[in-house]
Amino acid sequence: MATRPLASVLTLSKTPRAPSSGSHHSPPALVRRLQTLTRALASSSPQAMASPPAPKKASSTLSSLSTSFAPRRVLVPIANGTELMEAVITIDVLRRAGADVAVASVEPGSATVAAAWGVKLAADALLADIADAEFDLISLPGGMPGASTFRDCKLLENVVRKHVEKGKLYAAICAAPAVALGTWGLLNGLKATCYPSFMDKLPSEVHAVESRVQIDGKCVTSRGPGMAMEDERAPAALLRGVRRCSEHRPCRRV
Repeated sequence: MATRPLASVLTLSKTPRAPSSGSHHSPPALVRRLQTLTRALASSSPQAMASPPAPKKASSTLSSLSTSFAPRRVLVPIANGTELMEAVITIDVLRRAGADVAVASVEPGSATVAAAWGVKLAADALLADIADAEFDLISLPGGMPGASTFRDCKLLENVVRKHVEKGKLYAAICAAPAVALGTWGLLNGLKATCYPSFMDKLPSEVHAVESRVQIDGKCVTSRGPGMAMEDERAPAALLRGVRRCSEHRPCRRV
């Protein structure tokens, strides 16, 4: 099929075509039209011919995201005799989940505690220095006499009690549910578990169950160091708004 020349299809000017012979003739009509269009675009809309804006740097994007989605704040108290695995695994799992974990010593004037097996743990701060801070979760590791020190620390009791009264998440493992939370009356009417040899020390107002990990409302309790990883996946999942602990991915941030 025969085709017509481009000049006959794009009738951009009614000016008669210039003679093909001779020299110093003006440019063809199509060229002049394109030149005029280019100048018009440049003068009437300067941004139309400008280069696109440079993309935001990754650091600034991450900074804005971190500002919009602040990490959950968690308090983990420690004391002399705190069970090492329960404290360290708690801190590790929650930080992997994206939480901002504050480790606080309840020992007066000492930010370093002698945990189980003679291992030294260095706290981020003394509890007295951050007692007025707001947290999304307070998690008590077990171990003796660490749990007894928690129980006898009036400052810690007040901090946890106010936290619970605000309807926030709280957790305890091993001896801490019975020795600390139970004594403070913060398990009354709830299903709870603890280290097997401390089950009989749970107050009668508590519905004692022999679960590995027990969640009742905003309270999470667990039996011992062997369940520390499983125990902390539960509050980590609750912090992220995930209903089933199996859906939680410890290494993925909030």
